[in-house]
Parts: sequence; structure tokens; C-alpha cells
Amino acid sequence: MHNAGVDKNKDDNAELPLAERAYRALRQAIVRGEFEPGARLRVEELSRRFSVSSSPLREALNRLSEQGLVRALENRGFRVAPLTAAGVSDLARVRTLVECEALRDAIAHGTDAWETQVVAAGHALALAERRLGDQPRTLDDDWSARHRAFHLSLYAGCTSPLLVDLADVLFDNAERYRRWAARWRQAPRRKHDEHQLLLKTVLTRDTDRAVELLRLHIARTEQLVAAALAGQGADDLQ
Repeated sequence: MHNAGVDKNKDDNAELPLAERAYRALRQAIVRGEFEPGARLRVEELSRRFSVSSSPLREALNRLSEQGLVRALENRGFRVAPLTAAGVSDLARVRTLVECEALRDAIAHGTDAWETQVVAAGHALALAERRLGDQPRTLDDDWSARHRAFHLSLYAGCTSPLLVDLADVLFDNAERYRRWAARWRQAPRRKHDEHQLLLKTVLTRDTDRAVELLRLHIARTEQLVAAALAGQGADDLQ
């Protein structure tokens, strides 16, 4: 586990308020699995790790609690949210509702600029996948960043800012499950094929087919994570 401070991306984050910098750094660390599920998040330790005072950290922890990545314990601080079979099932259900609706709206209202953004993000992801070949992808930070950018680009044409914001939060929750499951996965997943077919279908504006492909994509992730949890002999990781 590396000790990444809030100034890891100093050039990008230097102008941000301390609470925002702490929030971004802590969210990234949790999503990447740098803290075990259920781990206690002690403000004093986080303050040393991220070189930031307790007040911005508490604000960041409260935001992450609202987003489901952290659990606030009544009068007992904070813990990293557990990974559970019930949790991934519920997450997939809500992702399907939110992301499929966001995609449907984006296809209906997306402009040429939106299409250009989607094509660029899809191409960037394909380049990373070509570079990695048969190597594991979900644990590669560059692939993960491009994968996130591709999915969120699909929803960027949506006319509801609230739906887009929800899709962003839900994606990070799913990314945490994906990264954990990737440690234990036995069978490879040809996500490149899924992404490129989804991209092609979105660009043809075949709404029903694109939404169905996205639904299947989300469901497949749920199945693989559930299988990984079962393979570890537990229904959850506290």
C-alpha cells in the first residue's frame, strides 16, 4: 500500500479547498482498495497520511458516508463500507435504473460534441486495452481511469445533472467492488468487446439496444463480483 498524500496531483489540485483535496484523495484510496473493507478510519492517522488537518478530513468523511463508500458509526467515528453480496446486488439494481435512464436521455439529446467526446473516450480505452493485451486490467490505474472516463462520457449528454452526478457516485462504488473481485477472478472477461459493441450501438443511436447492452454489462459485473465473494467462502467482507 502506498502512502499517497493529497498533493499527489499537486498541479491539478493545488487551487482546490483543503476539504475537496482531502475528499478526492481519500475517495481514490478507498476505491482503489488501499483500505480493507470495514477498516476503521481514524482521523489522526488519516491526517498524517494525507498531510491535512482533522476538520477537512471530517468533512470529507461525511461526504463519503453520504455516497456509500464510508459508514459513519454513531459516536464511534468512521469505517470503510463493507463489501457484501446484498450490497453488490442492490448497487447493480440502482445502477441499472440510473445509468440506463441517463444513457437513454443522452442518446436522445446528445449533441455532436457529445458524440465526439464518446468516440475519444472509447478510443482512449481501446488503446489502453491493446497495450495491456491479456494482462489484468481492472487493477491497472491507467485502464481504470480510461474505463471510468468512457462510461461517464456516455452519460455526459444527459439533460439531468442529478442523474449524471448519481451515475458518477454509483460508478465509484462499483469500481471498488470490481477492483476487489479482480484479485480473485479466475476466468478472464472480454470487456473490450462489450465496450466496443456498446460504443458502436450508442453512435448509431439505437437506444433500446444500447440500453440493453448496458444493462447486461452491469449485470455481468454483479455476477462476477458475487462469484468472487462466494469463492472466498463468505457472503460479505466486513
